[in-house]
Amino acid sequence: MTARARITGIGRYLPPKVVTNDDLAARIDTSDEWITQRTGIKERRWVEHPTTTSDLALEASTEALESAGVGPGDLDMVVLATLSPDHEFPGTACFLQAKLDVPAGVPAMDVRQQCTGFVYASSVADQFLRTGFARRILVVGAEVHSKGLDVSDEGRDVSVLFGDGAGAVVMEATEVADPSADPHLLSTHLHADGRGAEDLWLPAPGMAYDRFMSHDQVSAGDVYPKMNGRSVYVNAVKRMSEAVVETLEANAAPIEAVDLFVFHQANLRINEAVSERLGIPPEKVFNTIDRFANTTAATIPIGLYEAVQQGALQPGMLVAVAAFGSGFTWGSMLLRW
Repeated sequence: MTARARITGIGRYLPPKVVTNDDLAARIDTSDEWITQRTGIKERRWVEHPTTTSDLALEASTEALESAGVGPGDLDMVVLATLSPDHEFPGTACFLQAKLDVPAGVPAMDVRQQCTGFVYASSVADQFLRTGFARRILVVGAEVHSKGLDVSDEGRDVSVLFGDGAGAVVMEATEVADPSADPHLLSTHLHADGRGAEDLWLPAPGMAYDRFMSHDQVSAGDVYPKMNGRSVYVNAVKRMSEAVVETLEANAAPIEAVDLFVFHQANLRINEAVSERLGIPPEKVFNTIDRFANTTAATIPIGLYEAVQQGALQPGMLVAVAAFGSGFTWGSMLLRW
């Protein structure tokens, strides 16, 4: 019997500082009504210096390990998804490894797939568990956006969207005797199309310039995220809908069989459009964007955690996950909780 992956522990961490839409309206030309109507966001969490991405990851990971009843020394691998690393290099997974006191020699790697990062990281872990390379892997999604946003009138369309936070799961190899009841990850599906890379990106700093970093890049505002909102919206609805259909067809599961849908939290209007397109009842879609905004690679594990805490996610449920983000990248997975 081939080993499969199973989530045995979950944790999340959100910084205590709450930033409401009214707080942002006091700094830039926007309003609670404008943000809520267009995004569904009411508030988000932002860190205070000197908190880093690996600090958030540490808190979420510690809770996930406790939830699984294991310790850092029981891990065979660490996979961390983020677009907001502590430093340009080395990878943030290495900083997390040291802070968590995971033994030297255990592999730790970053996944830089932005909003689809957790789906990609989970797929990576799934492959390593299936092949027997590892028996227990920590998978983390963590982001600190607030330090890199243009909180001015010029950057308001992007800056209102993002929050800081982290989510983590422990994935372990398991034998599945009854796929209809035993908890496991059924399948993952990954995609990308670099033709849309510049529709949602951070132009600078980078090696595409004659100098990695310069005053000109800062003056031009190229050190802040740029987004073609219309393109992102259209592609997100199309690709996430396709990703859900793909994962269901791969497992011969009708959409009615899914108990809960946990989508990436970029914009509530995107998730509503996907649900409408696929005929998913609103009560089956779990959203957190109103409280936490877009935490990129962390939205899905935070969503799973919150669903468990609120009783919306129970053992034995079939869960469909889908995400879309910068790259463009998108993906999905189906799991029995």
